[in-house]
Amino acid sequence: MNAPLKDLPAANPEEFRKVVESRRSIRRFTNTAIPHDILDDCLDLAMLAPNSSNLQPWEFFVVTTPALRQKLARACLNQNAARTAPALIAIVVRTDTWAEHSRLAIQQWPEESLPGIVRTYYQRFAPLQYALGPLGLFGLAKKGIGLVAGLARPVPRGPYSASEMKIWATKSTALAAENLMLALRAHGYDSCPMEGFDECRVRKLLKLPRKGLVTMILAAGKRAENGVYHQQYRFERERFVHYL
Repeated sequence: MNAPLKDLPAANPEEFRKVVESRRSIRRFTNTAIPHDILDDCLDLAMLAPNSSNLQPWEFFVVTTPALRQKLARACLNQNAARTAPALIAIVVRTDTWAEHSRLAIQQWPEESLPGIVRTYYQRFAPLQYALGPLGLFGLAKKGIGLVAGLARPVPRGPYSASEMKIWATKSTALAAENLMLALRAHGYDSCPMEGFDECRVRKLLKLPRKGLVTMILAAGKRAENGVYHQQYRFERERFVHYL
């Protein structure tokens, strides 16, 4: 059952604006550690991000121990953000957990009764949508069927391949990453999402799952006085926003 409107908490756009506008990619941090309870709260808020079919295709590997953090910083090419942050979080995409999470979606349904349409979706439609089959043959078959069916009516287009599954999972995981960055800022901490890293070394250091894909390493902590390198700017809105 949907939550009644009267149960929705009051929202303050100006407070949200403060969080968004004060979030910057911080390149240098102080050595102040993030309290464990605050880090946990930020991760909980990250996992409230919207995601495809509520299949939550993500994992977060939090590194705070100095020795491992130092090794991970080297794998991040010794960037200043990685070297100085008291916490490094590997945000990992999982394309191989959808079947298990489909079962969990049914087992952990939060309401008294499970709607039939929900059971049908996770037991029948999710396997049709996300399974690729041996050598990806089922995905190829789905693509062919979709091309033919799409001539007459709108149909879902993919994911049909392992690469498309990575795109599918990365979209949801990126939303969780943004939630995490904003949650850190709301608690008075900062972050820097890093794409510059040696994924092979990161995977080995953190003993990541074979099918896990590191989408970014997030440096997190208290910003140093020299942590912001340049003034923030964006291109004009008209380049990106189109009202039709």
